Amino acid sequence: MAIDLEKFKENHKTNYLAGMVEDLVRQENETLSLIEKDPGMKELAEEDLKNIRMQKDSLIAQMEDILKSEDKGDEFPNEVVLEVRAGAGGEEAALFAEELALMYQKYAVTQGWSWKVVNESQSALGGYKEAAFQISGKEVYRKMRYETGVHRIQRVPATEKMGRVHTSTASVAILPIRKYTKIEINPTDIEMEFSRSGGAGGQNVNKVETAVRLIHKPTGIDVRSTAERSQQKNRERAMSILVAKLEALKEEQEAKKHASERKDQIGTADRSEKIRTYNILQDRVTDHRIKVSWHNIPKIFLGGLEPIIEALQNPPQIKEALDDYNL
Repeated sequence: MAIDLEKFKENHKTNYLAGMVEDLVRQENETLSLIEKDPGMKELAEEDLKNIRMQKDSLIAQMEDILKSEDKGDEFPNEVVLEVRAGAGGEEAALFAEELALMYQKYAVTQGWSWKVVNESQSALGGYKEAAFQISGKEVYRKMRYETGVHRIQRVPATEKMGRVHTSTASVAILPIRKYTKIEINPTDIEMEFSRSGGAGGQNVNKVETAVRLIHKPTGIDVRSTAERSQQKNRERAMSILVAKLEALKEEQEAKKHASERKDQIGTADRSEKIRTYNILQDRVTDHRIKVSWHNIPKIFLGGLEPIIEALQNPPQIKEALDDYNL
């Protein structure tokens, strides 16, 4: 049976093993040729054939395992970009967006993940109009993927003199950064701008135009990276985020096409979907997709997200809870 070794040659982890298989294939063909020329050698040659084929099958199985492992790693990569953006509610929404970012940062610490600022845009009172962060670590996307969507908070703001409860929203997007992508970007579709990075980072950061903004003209997607000290690194980071956003857009469009098939799933792509409410007065967090609530909001905002994260990973409970929830 013919073996297609091209896919193994293209991967640096299996390229060497593919070369070994090619050597074994040559040995196999030479042995078969020997048998054809000298039938008297058949019995001895068949033993060699058996050993050659066993080695070849073993190497092919190893290479298949390596590729499967990479496919799994690409499905749940160990690096994501988390974006938070203030929604309805003015300055209160911006403060909530910052609280969400701090909550996730503290949760990342409990998981042993690294956290790095990509871009921050602050409001007048110090909250986030929008911000992006890179999170790296084991199982980060598997655990964080269901955080995408609109988060809502209900509370009495510190500036509210009449004691009225205000409702504010902030959106969260979890963008997986994959090693391999099928997204192809035409360079002519990208508009690139450079500017000086603000904030901390030393004199060099403020004097040199290191901040990068990419605009994907066909979709209007806008990406900024300002935290790296060099323009090149900011450009590379911005490009990887742009690819992740285009992949997320494609997934969201596909999900909407097949909305009727999503009754047994939790949405991971639609950023307009209201997923969770944080009711401060009642000390209750409710996830609307699985209709489950938790108490002790101060602990949750300090990074105590594990009960919520784990509840969203359990398919049987999720499927049962979603029966009446229209995604």
